[in-house]
Amino acid sequence: MTSTPLDIKIQPSLLACNMGKIQQEIDTIDPFVDGIHFDVMDGQFVPNLSFGAPVLHHLSTTTELGFDVHLMCENPDILLESFAKAGAKAICVHVEACPNIHRTLQVIKSFGIQAGVVLNPGTSYASAYEAIKSADYVLVMSVNPGFGGQKFLPEVLEKITQIRKAFPEKNIQIDGGINNETAKLAIEAGANWIVAGSYIFGSKNREEACKSLKL
Repeated sequence: MTSTPLDIKIQPSLLACNMGKIQQEIDTIDPFVDGIHFDVMDGQFVPNLSFGAPVLHHLSTTTELGFDVHLMCENPDILLESFAKAGAKAICVHVEACPNIHRTLQVIKSFGIQAGVVLNPGTSYASAYEAIKSADYVLVMSVNPGFGGQKFLPEVLEKITQIRKAFPEKNIQIDGGINNETAKLAIEAGANWIVAGSYIFGSKNREEACKSLKL
C-alpha cells in the first residue's frame, strides 16, 4: 500500500465506447477526464482488431485531451512513427512483443513523447524490471488483453505494490475490469493512472462515474 498521495488521472478506454459515434462519446466525458486510452489491436498478438493511426490522427485534432496509445501488436516497432505522428502523447508496448525492448522505448522517446512498458497478468515484475527502469510509465494489465468487459484479476495488485516500492516516482497505469471498487484497490496498491472503459461508457451518469474512480 502506498503511503504518499498519488496524482490520480482518469483515462477512459475508447474500446468500450459507441464506435458509431466516437467523437460524440469523447465529448460526453471531455470535462471529467485527464486523457484518453487508445487501444490498438492487430488480430495477432491479441485476437481482436481495433483502431489504426488515421483514427487517432482525426480524433487528436478535435480534443485537447491527450491520447496514450496501447499497442497490443505482434510487431509494434513498425507502428511507432505513425502513431507518434498521428498525435499520441504516450505509447506503451508489451515486453513479450519487443525482443529489443530498450531500443523500442528509445525510439518512442525520440519522438518527444512518453514511453511505457506493459505487463500482462502472467508477466512477472522481476522479468520486466530492466524494461521498467527504462520506461517513463508502466501499464499493469489486470485482465488478459484483447477483450473489454473482463473481470478484474486481484492477483496483479501485488505486482503494482512491488513497482511502486521500487519506483516511487514512476506513473503506474492500471487497465482491465476497473470500476469504483477495483479502482480503490489499485490506487491503494500504488496505481495512479486509471483506465476504465465499460464502467464509464456504460454509465448513465458519466461525470459521477469518472469522479467515483478517484474516491
